[in-house]
Amino acid sequence: MIRSVVRGTGQALPRRIMKNADFEGMVETSDEWIVQRTGIRQRHIASDDETTASLGEAAARAALANGGLTPDDIDLIVLATSTPNNTFPATAVEIQQRLGMRHGYAFDMQAVCSGFVYAVTTADAYIRAGLAKRVLVIGSETFSRILDWNDRSTCVLFGDGAGALVLEATEGAGTIADRGVLAASLRSDGTHKEKLYVDGGPSTTGTVGHLRMEGREVFKHAVGMITDVIEATFSQAGITAEDLDWFVPHQANKRIIDASAKKLGIAEEKVVITVDKHGNTSAASVPLALSIAAVDGRIKRGDLVLLEAMGGGFTWGAVLVRW
Repeated sequence: MIRSVVRGTGQALPRRIMKNADFEGMVETSDEWIVQRTGIRQRHIASDDETTASLGEAAARAALANGGLTPDDIDLIVLATSTPNNTFPATAVEIQQRLGMRHGYAFDMQAVCSGFVYAVTTADAYIRAGLAKRVLVIGSETFSRILDWNDRSTCVLFGDGAGALVLEATEGAGTIADRGVLAASLRSDGTHKEKLYVDGGPSTTGTVGHLRMEGREVFKHAVGMITDVIEATFSQAGITAEDLDWFVPHQANKRIIDASAKKLGIAEEKVVITVDKHGNTSAASVPLALSIAAVDGRIKRGDLVLLEAMGGGFTWGAVLVRW
């Protein structure tokens, strides 16, 4: 059977680093308060000349170089983002243009923080259907553009960045030993919209709006939803937490990550953590963490890797990949 195998990974971060202490003159908060409740110590904030498209392009070029590929080798670009450069066209098309691609096709996917997990699952479906041989999957965000910098409950949580990977069609035996995407589970529940959303949009207010979140409500639902979808993915693949080599979760809050790993029985040393350095970069958080762990040598060929995310909507999902 056809498997979607990871050929290369890449990342990009804005130049400016904003540490927790930088917020102390802006809102009523402190480094100790932020670290204790979230695990975040710093985040990257995009400058005026850094956009979702430019960061996505940089991550894409890094992933192509890592895989020994060029834009000519790519058939499809799927960009996960909630902060596009324009309402339309899709920012994926702008990245396509920036890469010099005049062939193939490109589109955006919007599932907020779950976007990259949704995008990988979508890219895998296109590959298995024979609609593409190589897909560039990108998560890129500039959440700093939609933050209310007077709201201390949200402005300290988010950062900007991008991550990417290339998936390539490869023949597999159809067993758990195959390399590539092995199983996936996606969920959504629109009844939770008001718990995490942006209070603007073209069809409602005609404005971009600001991010709004009921933090306690999100936290309350997160662990249960995450463990549910991961257990469904384990069931599909016929594995348990003990079989995993690495767990790469959405980097939103270290307390949520720790609680989820503990509930699932995933050993602490198998969890990739980058939230302390990047904050919550929404759809970029999973590919950023994935790229860092692959580049520094932690994730090796043959490793069994679980990706997971939850975002506004709510949306949530998990993907199991053999590296």
